[in-house]
Amino acid sequence: MTSYIIKRFIVAILTLLLIMGEVFFEVLIPFFTADMVNMIKAGESSGAMVEVLRRLVEHYERNDNMRGKIKSALSYPMVVLCFGVIAVIAALVWIIPQFQKVFDSMGAALPLPTRILINLSQGFKRWGWLIATVIALFVVWFKKWKKTPAGRLRVDGWKLKMPLIKGIVANGVYASLAFTLKTLLSNGVNVLQALKISEETCGNAVIGEALANARKRVTDGTSISGPLAASGAFPRMMTDMLAVGEQAGNMAASLEHIGMRYQKDMDRNITAFTNALEPILIVLIAAAVGFVAIAILMAVFNMSKALG
Repeated sequence: MTSYIIKRFIVAILTLLLIMGEVFFEVLIPFFTADMVNMIKAGESSGAMVEVLRRLVEHYERNDNMRGKIKSALSYPMVVLCFGVIAVIAALVWIIPQFQKVFDSMGAALPLPTRILINLSQGFKRWGWLIATVIALFVVWFKKWKKTPAGRLRVDGWKLKMPLIKGIVANGVYASLAFTLKTLLSNGVNVLQALKISEETCGNAVIGEALANARKRVTDGTSISGPLAASGAFPRMMTDMLAVGEQAGNMAASLEHIGMRYQKDMDRNITAFTNALEPILIVLIAAAVGFVAIAILMAVFNMSKALG
């Protein structure tokens, strides 16, 4: 409801400003992203506003679809992992102490796995608050550090190198970048402005830095593909396809092909990620739960032998 009211308020302000004679793209600047504003500006100048708005819709729907696929790929493993962690913590805090009382009353010698489990339980009950506090402080610090320029650069670099997710993140960034550049250049935005907007909206600081360096070299008259290839942040296939588009004078078509290619690669990586992560999580959680069960059963069998 609040979001609806805010949107109605923004529309009312825009309508009032347009009635007062303000230029359309200028009244959008405080409320919309730079790529949208620049495309609408180009559409107004060229008289192709309807076509620009259609391409904008396609662009944002495509990007939203890619982000949705990435989030859905990560959501299931995170839910499974959280439930596994909660189950292990519950066992250490509530279940193991009950068995410990029984074991202590019997006075029998406990096997090594059981002793490890009991020590873990006692340590967690005694120092659990400290562990939780340290983790919470680390999370708060990490979130703040991640927002700094150095932190963003480091974290985004990790995303492009981490096993399992690097294919999803990298291909998603390449596809989004290609579609953004294609949409901007197709609607009359100049190359330097398109690179600047792409740098701000690509969603990865490492890629953004490479685009910033490319923009400086393009100012000196260099092609786009050359500086991007020299940065080392982009795959050879992408820069080669971009170079072909530059030589043929049809950058938009090359960028469309690049975007489609890496979107397909991202979809394949998402499938591979989910297929690989599910059994890994199942094995890890089964190992944790299995260790708890085996440790308890070994102690029970030892007591049964002692009583027998």
